[in-house]
Amino acid sequence: MKAIAVKRGEDKPVVIEKPRPEPDAGEALVRTLRVGVDGTDHEVIAGGHGGFPEGEDHLVLGHEAVGVVVDPNDTELEEGDIVVPTVRRPPASGTNEYFEKDQPDMAPDGMYAERGIVGAHGFMSEYFTSPSDYLVRIPRSQAELGFLIEPISITEKAREHAYASRSAFDWNPSSALVLGNGSLGLLTLAMLRADDKGYENLYCLGRRDRPDPTIDIIEKLGATYVDSRETPVEEIPGAHEDMDFIYEATGFPKHAIQSVQALAPNGVAALLGVPSDWEFEVDAGAFHREMVLHNKALVGSVNSHVKHFEAATVTFTKLPRWFLRDLVTGVHPLSEFEAAFEDDDTTIKTAIEFGTV
Repeated sequence: MKAIAVKRGEDKPVVIEKPRPEPDAGEALVRTLRVGVDGTDHEVIAGGHGGFPEGEDHLVLGHEAVGVVVDPNDTELEEGDIVVPTVRRPPASGTNEYFEKDQPDMAPDGMYAERGIVGAHGFMSEYFTSPSDYLVRIPRSQAELGFLIEPISITEKAREHAYASRSAFDWNPSSALVLGNGSLGLLTLAMLRADDKGYENLYCLGRRDRPDPTIDIIEKLGATYVDSRETPVEEIPGAHEDMDFIYEATGFPKHAIQSVQALAPNGVAALLGVPSDWEFEVDAGAFHREMVLHNKALVGSVNSHVKHFEAATVTFTKLPRWFLRDLVTGVHPLSEFEAAFEDDDTTIKTAIEFGTV
């Protein structure tokens, strides 16, 4: 079968041939339909994130997948089920307490493998196998855009943890700021707009000039675009308002610090970006004082698990069709896979199509 991989010492994805996998006991065989491409894939290809499976000279890419079960292999799944795989798996060294407690998304760095990212091959292949416990059934109507379930699940987890941090008192957020106008930031913005809690004022920060398709989406969602070159994060309260909830999806280290200044009293910021090392000066006294005197919170969140994927399938139904259409700027056949990895100002979200239902 054909697969898309990055090889050791190289910085471009290539198509390779691999044997079609055979499912072990407890696993199902899945025929891949589509696999999304995101910033993590680009970081893995560039060598700035992730790692190869032990003893392998290549890594099959892809962690945002949707497929159809072709061999349930005596699992509870049925042939024809549309499924989305979760990403975390036990490390090569074997299982540990986080997997034994069914909390793989809470395992610290080094105690897991992530398919298509670190230590395990991904889903950018014509077929893949997975333990059935890590396959989430989705409605057949979501098969076409099912590769969006994984990134939606990431925000489901981040919101869960952010709200949990405010659960000790009556917290009714009305304003929210998304840092980053990439595909994850835009998905999150749309999710907040559809949120049953009813955010009154939404903002999204970016660094793009008009005309721009992401700004068009932001404003069509009824949110305010904030250009960070004109209004840095810490100055947003003065230009607009204090933020009850901030969602950071940039990986820009200063945003973690600046978010505290932009939060309203009792506010919470969820950090999802994974930055590289960068030292800079911080007024630690002001930072500490804001956290304490105004009951603010910072929450880190990475990965997601089955319940977040299940919640994502419900959230998916609440997102406007026009939004999904404008968000996905390209679905490319395997023969033209390179186009899915192009990254310019007209590209928001792309995917590679391996087959149809």
